Amino acid sequence: MSDLITRLRRHQWRMTPQRRVIAETLDGAHVHYTADEILERACERMPEISRATVYNTLNEMVALGEILELNFDGRSKRYDPNAEHDHHHLICDGCGAMKDVHTVGDPLDWLPGDERHGFAVTEASITFRGLCPECQQAA
Repeated sequence: MSDLITRLRRHQWRMTPQRRVIAETLDGAHVHYTADEILERACERMPEISRATVYNTLNEMVALGEILELNFDGRSKRYDPNAEHDHHHLICDGCGAMKDVHTVGDPLDWLPGDERHGFAVTEASITFRGLCPECQQAA
């Protein structure tokens, strides 16, 4: 059973066959699919699944706090099942590939007090950008 399905069951969330296929599609390391990519992969296993079911299910999982909805640079929203662990992202400027990055130390400590401008900082989101190995070779 996937980690995401286990977490969703803790919420007493009804696990329909459609919801299971969507949750299993999101299972794995460094998963950051768009809703359309999730629909495409889910349709491979359940051809009758609808776009509305995928979008509604993703919205419910986000509301439960079990997946993250990401939007970088106005690109399509991506969905990250790694909601349990604080992390940041590394994005390829060439192809848009995205990887999770686990940093050492609390990023809130990286911001000096005089740079906080009186804010009570509660969280930090850091995005690292560059070119993945494939895009480096193509350049």
